[in-house]
Amino acid sequence: MDTYIQPIYAAIIVFVLLAVVIWIPWLIYTYRKYGFMPLSTTIISFSFVFYFLSALFLVLLPLPAIRDTCSMQEPGTQHYSFVPFRFVSEIFDSGNIVWSKPGTYMNLFTQSAFYQAFFNFLLLMPLGVYLRYFLKEKKKWGKALGITFLVTLFYEITQVTGIYGYYNCAYRIFDVDDLILNTLGGIVGFFIAPAVLAFFPSKERIHEKADRLLKLDEVKPMAVLLAMIVDLFVSDLLAQTFLDITSTNDINEFLIRSVSYFFFFFVIPMIWNGRTIGTYILRFRYDSKISKMTTISRLFKRFAAIYVTFFVTFVVNVLNQSQISMASPYYHVSVFLPLGINLLYFILTIVLFIHIMLVVFGKGKRRFYFDEASDLYTTRKN
Repeated sequence: MDTYIQPIYAAIIVFVLLAVVIWIPWLIYTYRKYGFMPLSTTIISFSFVFYFLSALFLVLLPLPAIRDTCSMQEPGTQHYSFVPFRFVSEIFDSGNIVWSKPGTYMNLFTQSAFYQAFFNFLLLMPLGVYLRYFLKEKKKWGKALGITFLVTLFYEITQVTGIYGYYNCAYRIFDVDDLILNTLGGIVGFFIAPAVLAFFPSKERIHEKADRLLKLDEVKPMAVLLAMIVDLFVSDLLAQTFLDITSTNDINEFLIRSVSYFFFFFVIPMIWNGRTIGTYILRFRYDSKISKMTTISRLFKRFAAIYVTFFVTFVVNVLNQSQISMASPYYHVSVFLPLGINLLYFILTIVLFIHIMLVVFGKGKRRFYFDEASDLYTTRKN
């Protein structure tokens, strides 16, 4: 059993790390495509990633301790098995079956040969379910069959080549029975998929909700937050690039980051009809719903609200890094200064976090402080 459990543990660890990396890009993708995050699509997509990792690790792990796998094998070791349905004879040969005694028939299901064949049958069955979801139509079973066969062929080739030459000999055999059982399991999964997919809303329902949000001209708070994250990332990336090629000190950093914020949060939306890079990616823009000049003035207010947050954070960081000489009459203050600054930073972080949670989970009843202060509205209309 450990043969199966350990690869799944490894898949869980890799999946968690991968999920952390792709979570924000995934949110951006879903909000850009649908205008909201369909929970069913997220569950299916992330479970598919986890399944793919689990299946791959179950096929490849455990790995040999050394790369010289040839030294671990007897001369003339056979790395191929091209006899189809050999697993059937192996199950019956090791099952201690007496045909005149029906009570011995259950022995078939207690043999390691049966477990191995059954595992190979189940391995790609979930793939068939996913393929039915992605391909939608039952009549595309031929394409699902081809994809499933190619996936199991990829697994077998990876094994027999020693992970494409990393090991000098194959550490598992190329077995035609694996191809048969994996492919059969995948196509069975394709046909029984509706029983599983019935628990999830159809793609048509998801697209209907997306169209409804578009007609209502509704922009979800999470989309606004994601756009802000993109803008902050691009702004900080540009500022850091300039800092890397210029002399770095507190004043220089403050000026460069200030100019970067002004450019990305005011200049760009001013000349781009209320769009920032982030809002363009998330497919919405800002508008006052009054006039262009009013929109420009309110865009400046929005920039100012964002800039104040940056300014306070920057000043707190500078004060936290400052050092006072022991000869200074203010040295005794420096003992308590870091504590006070860290407490202030902690309070600001908590307040900002609570604010974000209230807006994101407020069902549209609240707006982010920078939008509320500027009285700007989000719209998907050009």
